Amino acid sequence: MKTSSIITIARQYGSGGRAIGRRLAEELEIPFYDKELLERAANDSGICKEMFENHDEKPTNSFLYSLVMDTYSFGYNSAAFTDMPMNHKIFLAQFEAIKKLAGEGPCVMVGRCADYALAELDNCFSVFIHSDLDTRIRRIAKEYDMKDNKARDAILKTDKSRSSYYNYYTNKRWGDATSYNMCIDSGKMGFDKTVKCIIQALKIFEGQD
Repeated sequence: MKTSSIITIARQYGSGGRAIGRRLAEELEIPFYDKELLERAANDSGICKEMFENHDEKPTNSFLYSLVMDTYSFGYNSAAFTDMPMNHKIFLAQFEAIKKLAGEGPCVMVGRCADYALAELDNCFSVFIHSDLDTRIRRIAKEYDMKDNKARDAILKTDKSRSSYYNYYTNKRWGDATSYNMCIDSGKMGFDKTVKCIIQALKIFEGQD
């Protein structure tokens, strides 16, 4: 399938969202951005990549958020950017990187409120990938060689962080079906069928089917 869309993927931890996104990009023969998005933001902003990784999809306090959004909404000059706290810079640089990458053509982006950053684009197709907790525990425990209780703790902690981050920076709710174009259970469907379902939905979205 030849696509003209930017596909954004939000995902529960352990649902395989990243692996599914990568397979989807390979099937569609378009670029895939996950951690690569952080690298782009780091390169464009001149801020070291480690700073982006340390703040990756982690919520911040409301006062800081309001300052960032005011700056993002009304524009900023180089002097103002230089004087910003690091949290401000990382937030702005990441959103700018998302928009620039989307401007380069069709791609798959994972996480980091990409669907919100690109909400004004008619060709942005947003997906939320989820699975039941037991399935995710088994997957994380196996992948990282950890006990089930440790895997469960990691899942709950990561999902809470992602949810707080998304709810904070957007006017939508993480995991709520109304926040996305498509929600799909990768545990029930399996990775391959999940990819096929997304491609079929894309065809309908683009008027190809």
